Amino acid sequence: MNLDGLESLAIHEILSKLGPADTASVACVSKKFKDVAADDSLWSKFCADELQISSPQDPSGTPTSTFKEAYQIWRETFAMYPWSLVRRVKRCWDKLKSWLSVNFPEALATLRNGATEDQIKELEDCLRVKLPLPTRILYRFCDGQAVNCEEFGESMPGSPFGLIGGYSFYDHVVNVYLLPLREVINETRDVIDQLGFSSRSKIIVVAASSTYRGKIFFLDCANGRLYVGTRNLTVGREMMPCVPNSFINLSKRGNQQQDGMLLWLEEHGRRLHDGIIKVREEGGVRSINLFPEEAPNCTTAVTNGVKVRASAVFVPEHSSFQRVAGEYLFAYSIRMSLLPGGCIINGLSFTSCQLYRRQWTIRANDTIISEANGEAVIGKFPLLRPGEGEFVYESCTFSPSPSGSIEGSFTFVPGSLADPMGESFGVAVAHFPLQLPDYIY
Repeated sequence: MNLDGLESLAIHEILSKLGPADTASVACVSKKFKDVAADDSLWSKFCADELQISSPQDPSGTPTSTFKEAYQIWRETFAMYPWSLVRRVKRCWDKLKSWLSVNFPEALATLRNGATEDQIKELEDCLRVKLPLPTRILYRFCDGQAVNCEEFGESMPGSPFGLIGGYSFYDHVVNVYLLPLREVINETRDVIDQLGFSSRSKIIVVAASSTYRGKIFFLDCANGRLYVGTRNLTVGREMMPCVPNSFINLSKRGNQQQDGMLLWLEEHGRRLHDGIIKVREEGGVRSINLFPEEAPNCTTAVTNGVKVRASAVFVPEHSSFQRVAGEYLFAYSIRMSLLPGGCIINGLSFTSCQLYRRQWTIRANDTIISEANGEAVIGKFPLLRPGEGEFVYESCTFSPSPSGSIEGSFTFVPGSLADPMGESFGVAVAHFPLQLPDYIY
């Protein structure tokens, strides 16, 4: 390599450490610097580092001729926003979309293209609000979801493809999706009128369940806080925060631009990627299920070959805080299965076993508030066999405390109830928490 080549290589290496802004400034120094700064491998690195894109493309996904051109378009498109915040919001959406592409492409297909500044201005003018900067950028990247609530007809009262997902117990089915701007306008007008909010209110509806219209999420544009309606939403406009206020206050002290909605979606993406919540299929329909699947909020016990997993989720739309003590509803999910080796009793293996009775102890803090002992679970006597997957059922319980627990046991018989192959035996259900979470979905 000649001296000029070595010099160019050194300049190239230095510029790669300086970053795009300084590289653009250095390019003005001389023709030599300009030529090196124009090397597209530099801009490929900048695009990868700051935008996590591996091919030159603009924010809409349209290919560009060079990485330098792509980077310039990105900066110009979001010139009115803090660049660090733009990058953070992009990481949030990239994380959600990457998980959806692998685990739930049906929901990925419902995400709309980003909104324009004109569409955001139309919402602000119609509702007389000013969206927090993070929320504006969230919508610039993705204008909510295009959900067809009529697609499943009578088989499901709404769409199961909500990005936030939900849960079900008895006849209560929740599945939350992000509203596009047009629906934000319409839903906010309807809800604000129904609930009797002041005309000066800065609250807008940003997410709701397509299967149960009583679960609604509100963003207060004045302070950036995200709320969900409780059981007393319609009678007392009662809401509770979905993100701890201390998290938002801490970020403001750190001079960072963020709000409840961005924090909420970031935490949701983390839980999806960590496997804390997953997609569950029921009746041929797949949806994101909010019952935790990993410890410590999901517990597992194995007794005589019978495996039982259990977890709970807080249900804000059926909880109340207007009374002095409050009333918290928790739904819980029990998943039981028989291991491949079958049911093993005193060294003998059986190819099936059937549930006969259940016994529950429910605590608020450390105080027992309820005990149950009876036959069946939700009126069923599940028969377990190896390789048949889990039998899943959901139920619920009210508690006067935001913290508590459930533990108990099942009574099984080897074989079946109609043809028992031996004496009944107990199966443990490990203690699992009832806990008001930091983030509410």
